[in-house]
Amino acid sequence: MKIVIIGSVAAGTSVAAKARRNTEEAEIVVYDQDKDISYSVCGIPYFIGEEVESIEKLTPRNAPWFKKRYNVDIFTEHRVTHIDPIKKQLQILDLQTGQTKIDTYDALVLAMGASPVIPDIFIGKQWSNIFQVRTIGQAELLHSFIQFQQPKRAVIVGAGFIGLEMAEQLVKSGLEVTLIQRAKQVMKHMDEDMAYRVEENLRMNGVRVLLNREIKEIMGEDQINRLIIKNGETLDTDLVILATGVSPNTQLAQEVGVEVGSTGAIKVNTKMQTNINDIYAVGDIAESYSLITGGPIYRPLGSTANKMGRIAGDVITGGTLEHRGILGTGIVRIFDMAIAQTGLTEKEARDAGFDVAVLYNIKPDKADYLGGKELTIKAIADKADGRLLGAQITGVNGVDKRIDVLATAISFHAKVEDLFHLDLAYAPPFATTKDPVLYTGMALDNALKKNPLMTPEELIEKQEANEEMQIIDTRSRQQYAASSVKNAIHIPLVDLREKALTMDKNKLTITYCNKGVTGNAAQNVLLNLGFKEVYNLSGGNKNYQLYFQMKQRTED
Repeated sequence: MKIVIIGSVAAGTSVAAKARRNTEEAEIVVYDQDKDISYSVCGIPYFIGEEVESIEKLTPRNAPWFKKRYNVDIFTEHRVTHIDPIKKQLQILDLQTGQTKIDTYDALVLAMGASPVIPDIFIGKQWSNIFQVRTIGQAELLHSFIQFQQPKRAVIVGAGFIGLEMAEQLVKSGLEVTLIQRAKQVMKHMDEDMAYRVEENLRMNGVRVLLNREIKEIMGEDQINRLIIKNGETLDTDLVILATGVSPNTQLAQEVGVEVGSTGAIKVNTKMQTNINDIYAVGDIAESYSLITGGPIYRPLGSTANKMGRIAGDVITGGTLEHRGILGTGIVRIFDMAIAQTGLTEKEARDAGFDVAVLYNIKPDKADYLGGKELTIKAIADKADGRLLGAQITGVNGVDKRIDVLATAISFHAKVEDLFHLDLAYAPPFATTKDPVLYTGMALDNALKKNPLMTPEELIEKQEANEEMQIIDTRSRQQYAASSVKNAIHIPLVDLREKALTMDKNKLTITYCNKGVTGNAAQNVLLNLGFKEVYNLSGGNKNYQLYFQMKQRTED
């Protein structure tokens, strides 16, 4: 058997390694048009900011190492220009010599990855101070430019993971950074209210964030020195970085009839097979599917690419591995904040037809007396069966630990009530006695069964519609005077039982405190006293005020 792989990095090399582990009989060949076959794309921003001291740290393996370790023939700077699926032949161009050769295959794996998306306005002209962050070659050029040209101002176009990581690293390197985004929020894979926390963190650290903006005109000949926005704003700059996402490299595959799915990436089954016999697709060129909805999903991450490659290598050599789908789990560090998400966002869940309960859980990552720092967990559950559908977390410490627990729970179809019963590790330096994950499960389970929650968005909608309701602030007088929900009355929890005797039990009632716990206690009191409809404001006044700020910013 002859296995030919087009492309390397995380997916292609994983195919080759797994296939070789399964058998010594197969001939395995890899063609890659780049010079480097194995490197960390995700590590590039940290090389630019010199957290990673040398580019070699990101390129641990080369073609000779791979040949010696796995007996795989790797041809770098070779581009496959044509596939003949009938004859099972490939046409390959040697980019160094210009010569063309023909090769054959028994099994062909497409692992050509994805290319950076270039906004139309930047197409058609070259400038020496515009860069993308996708390959080792691009990383070296950008690093060299910063080192020798010493730019003072940078504009980053795009606010996904790479754009935000580059913003952090350039600020730490002493540059003035402007982040421009066409959409109304940073981080499109999060709900807007959670992304707003990231936006505020960027601003606090000196990044100028411009949302709902598009570039109208580019000024400068050899170098870009000014960008003009469609609303008339001008941005003077010494450096431009494009971080506007990626697009799967499907052209070669489409030319021979390989089917592309609704995401724009190649459609594959659970064995990574395309619609054409003996042709497989893995990594950033292939779409996956959601573990929750079963629908197609495209999240180009090295972890997923590695997994897909291993599955294809196993299947081709007679193994039984199958792709079980993904949740789109991701995490990023922006200055002192970690941001993570898994599963469906609130918007995605509603768009998919779920009737959802939403919880904002604001808790310290560990004991307060050992320096616990606040975590905000937004968790989404299906009201129909209590299943956990997704979570988003922001915080300083412990975000990675909690998102991985929640991703594992969703993968095994856990209900929110199951979270409370998890036997998680506890000691004061690492967690609270009631870990944020346990509390998330407990509070969401309560919300589904007895103690309904109301989000700030829902409350503000009711306020704007002038719905009749009574809103009770259960905090101290000083806290109430400093900041409160619109039209709330102040009744401390200790006075609530007495004051409740004079209140209308049939009127919609919302209780709240600063973050949610005392509001829940007040909700229990009122429900036990016979009040008909009582909601606790999820995340309390703190969450409400943050949402209100975001809404005002959006409307300005």
